[in-house]
Amino acid sequence: MEAASTATGGVPRVFAVIRALSAVQAEGGRVTQLARAVGLTQGTTHRLLQSLVAEGMVEQDERSKLYRLSMDFFSLAAKAGNPGDLRSLCRPALLRLCASLGDSIFLLVRSGFDAVCLDRSEGPFPIRSFTGDIGGRVALGVGQGALAILAFLPEAEREEVIRFNLSRVREYGVFDEVYLRTEIERVRQLGYAGRNTGLLEGMAGVAVPICDREGRAVAALSVGTISARLNDDRLPTVVELLKREAAAIGPKINPFDATLRRPAQSLGIGTSAQRVVPGVDRGGVSDPLG
Repeated sequence: MEAASTATGGVPRVFAVIRALSAVQAEGGRVTQLARAVGLTQGTTHRLLQSLVAEGMVEQDERSKLYRLSMDFFSLAAKAGNPGDLRSLCRPALLRLCASLGDSIFLLVRSGFDAVCLDRSEGPFPIRSFTGDIGGRVALGVGQGALAILAFLPEAEREEVIRFNLSRVREYGVFDEVYLRTEIERVRQLGYAGRNTGLLEGMAGVAVPICDREGRAVAALSVGTISARLNDDRLPTVVELLKREAAAIGPKINPFDATLRRPAQSLGIGTSAQRVVPGVDRGGVSDPLG
């Protein structure tokens, strides 16, 4: 793009075209329309647009010939506004919660019909979990974190996941469809998933969803601990701290973060790695109850 932009007057003209495109992003813009908006000839405007297309910042519809700013452009803008990925964004919250509560704190992120453990801050109490370790995955609906995500998906997505996962969650020997839907409704009413489901003896957990700017659950913060530490007196405090951190994270989420689409790859593992097998205890320590 350097040669083309130099020949046509440099960077200011490039940005003038970008600004003109942003004003017509919804419907798209024609060369004649954009040339008038920026005060350039049609030939110069066309050359600038083609240079931007070559760089991937602008796209042209093959049929209508209309120009628009590309997804790569918006991805670049989003990264500039939020340089951290989800794991980096949430790491301080995990550390604060672990220090405040003295329990293990976990970050789970949705991956299709599963939830993947993206990060953890380990407390002093050894616990068992469904996800096993960072990178471990479990079906949405199994465990507190995965249930919190499922409960706060848009209705159509939630129904699709329920239909697909019903046979999978039954492998754990507790769930049927009525039970799962009852739990989902309960989580939606309370705003959190918890605390002792009985699926892992002696273990308890609480999780809250992390929702993006559109209100869609993309991840969850989860506390995993021994049952004795999550009594009626302590539960409200734990829930309040989790909700406060999740609410602060949500508006900062980068919608173009690759972690939200491919969490396993962001950890350097394959999508099938660390898949949970019911009844198998992989290590017996750390990671969330879901």
